[in-house]
Parts: sequence; structure tokens; C-alpha cells
Amino acid sequence: MLKRLISLLMSWALVALPLSAKEDKKETDRLDNCGTVLKEILNIPDDIPPDLLDKAECVIIFPSVLKAAFIIGGSYGRGAMTCRSGEHFTGPWGAPTMMALEGGSVGFQLGGQATDFVLLVMNPRGAKAILSSKVKLGANASAAAGPKGRDAEAATDVTLRAEVLTYSRARGLFAGISLEGSTLRPDNDGNERVYNKKVDAEAIVRKGAVAVPPAAQELIGVLNKKSPKNLSDPASLKE
Repeated sequence: MLKRLISLLMSWALVALPLSAKEDKKETDRLDNCGTVLKEILNIPDDIPPDLLDKAECVIIFPSVLKAAFIIGGSYGRGAMTCRSGEHFTGPWGAPTMMALEGGSVGFQLGGQATDFVLLVMNPRGAKAILSSKVKLGANASAAAGPKGRDAEAATDVTLRAEVLTYSRARGLFAGISLEGSTLRPDNDGNERVYNKKVDAEAIVRKGAVAVPPAAQELIGVLNKKSPKNLSDPASLKE
């Protein structure tokens, strides 16, 4: 009986190992895709205004979101969030935490095409809220469709007051999009798969608990090149 039990447990372990490896690869591929998406978007002529990126404390990317994921699973985006390091978000961009985007009505706006989402987190209060718990855009954190183009004057008063600015890219078209009603939350299961240990979003981003993984090197490299310094009002960073 004992031998049969041991044999059964070993069989389960052998089955679980390939599944675990597959999930780990999915997360690393997702990080790779985050870097590719952001690099492509920041290299198009009519992209995120550099002035806004320079004042962002964090950037969140959800690559290749499909409408079917929303309809079938009730959640429609997995991606990563990286923030500037240091107590007041003034250092280089740091190791990313995995993130989930859920709920809301955006799933019905996607159509059949894969859509990339990029979100800018524009103040420390918004960043800390997103890192610590589930946040509903438009309720727990103010959000607005982000302006695009090189002209920073395109930013309206609403945009300038928003804690989160949101953008989408689908069918080659890049534009601001409203994600109000959607929720953002840290994906700590994803973090465990990426970093091979239990570590939460706040420890990754605010406490520097882990190094930037190889799969995120392009993402962090692009941000450190395009926006090496936080140009927000220093007083606003001490909230």
C-alpha cells in the first residue's frame, strides 16, 4: 500500500513539473512582450508625450489582450508594472511586478483583434494603492484616456489631474482609451513564477527585494533610455 502511494505521488510530481515549467515560461514570455510593446510604441511618431512619461512614477503594460479572455474567463489582461526606484520614485526603473487587469466593459470594445494596453501612473498615491491592493479605475483611482503626440499641450486639465493615464494599440492604431470600471491588482502568483519565491508587489517595487529578471531587461532598458529622470514637481513626490 505504501509503495503504491509513493508511486502515485511520484507520478503526480512528474506531471506537475512540465505544467509548472510551462507556466513559468508563459510569465517570462509575457515580460519579453511587455518590453517589445513599449519599445514599439515609444518609437512611433505619434506616441506617448515624452513630458508625460517623464512625470510618470510607474508604467504598466498589458500585451496582446484578447476579447475572448474577458468573455470566457472574466479577466482579460496579464502584464507587468515597473516603477522608478527609491523612496520618492526618483531612481532608475526597477524590477517589475506582474499585474492583472479585470472587469469593466472594455472587453466588449476590443473586437477580435489583440490589443496592447499601456498605463502611466502619475503620482505616488496611485502607485502605492495599486501595489497594495485591488484598485478600481475611476473609483479608487482617477483615470483618463491619455493624450498622444509630441505636443504636451494636448494634455487637458482632466488628464493632468488623473492618477492613471491609459492607452491602447490595436490593428496598428495607437490612441488613448478609457478603462474606467476596470480593476488593477498585483498578480502575486505570477511573481512567484517569475522570481521563484513568494514575493509581493510592494516588496518588489518599493523594497527592492529582487533584481530585474533577464526577461525584463529590454523593458527596463527602454524606460531608462527614454525617461532616465523623474521630472515631476519634487513636492508632489513626497505625498
